[in-house]
Amino acid sequence: MNFVEWLKVVLLGIVEGITEWLPISSTGHLILVDEFVKLNQSEEFMKMFNVVIQLGAILAVVVLYWSKLWPFHTKKNAPRRSWFANQADHGFMKGFQTFCNNYCYMDKIVLWLKIVLACIPAMVIGIPFDDWMEEHFHNATVVALALIAYGVIFIVIENYNKKRTPRMVTLTDLSFKDAFLIGVFQVLSLIPGTSRSGSTIIGGILIGASRELAAEFTFFLAIPVMFGASLIKLLKFGLTFTSVELAVLIVGMVVAFGVSILAIKFLMGYIKKHDFKVFGWYRIVLGLLVLLYFYVIR
Repeated sequence: MNFVEWLKVVLLGIVEGITEWLPISSTGHLILVDEFVKLNQSEEFMKMFNVVIQLGAILAVVVLYWSKLWPFHTKKNAPRRSWFANQADHGFMKGFQTFCNNYCYMDKIVLWLKIVLACIPAMVIGIPFDDWMEEHFHNATVVALALIAYGVIFIVIENYNKKRTPRMVTLTDLSFKDAFLIGVFQVLSLIPGTSRSGSTIIGGILIGASRELAAEFTFFLAIPVMFGASLIKLLKFGLTFTSVELAVLIVGMVVAFGVSILAIKFLMGYIKKHDFKVFGWYRIVLGLLVLLYFYVIR
């Protein structure tokens, strides 16, 4: 690969890092960028690359929110006994409870249970219909229409949301039912152009979450969802890479990781003082430009 090709890889990493966390659709943008900036790689590899590059973005969430996500600890003076030893002495449930009391932050265990619960709807729909949706929906027309539709939805919801006070502002306020409902909204993001973060943020706001909470839970929900999607694509591709393909993946993920850290910090700072309307207008304008290009100019 020449220098220009590597610049294209860096550009795709930048696009992924920005658009994965802002509610403007990363998959949609990668499909559009690929129309104008094509890498000299096979179509099969690029389909896999556009998903697996998200692993870099996932790592950014893990790094930034490690203290909120890591559920294990060791209490001072806690007995150094494994869960297996405890359950042998006291029975299964008693041993498990003792282990959790000594080595786990229960609020974080509960958070992870909510995250797993919220992933179920996307797994049930996404895994069996992945190939079908890729065949029928991965095109510029669907992306453009989804960009416009969700742009309008964001503006309407933010106008409606001005009249309400959020009933949930922290992760502990989020019930299992609320988490599952947000997961249902995530199913909509299987259509390119809708935006995974956009779908779950809209869902969170509609059920009464603050913007900050909706965005934060969206970040956490991305970890198992994007890891699972990446694993599926890797398995379908066959886990056989040339040295160049492997280098392309690594560079793309590293760039996506660095840019994602900046994008997440920007978004969380921005929504403390502003709403999501600007992203709605951006989506509408971009969607119209895409339709103009593909149906008039091209």
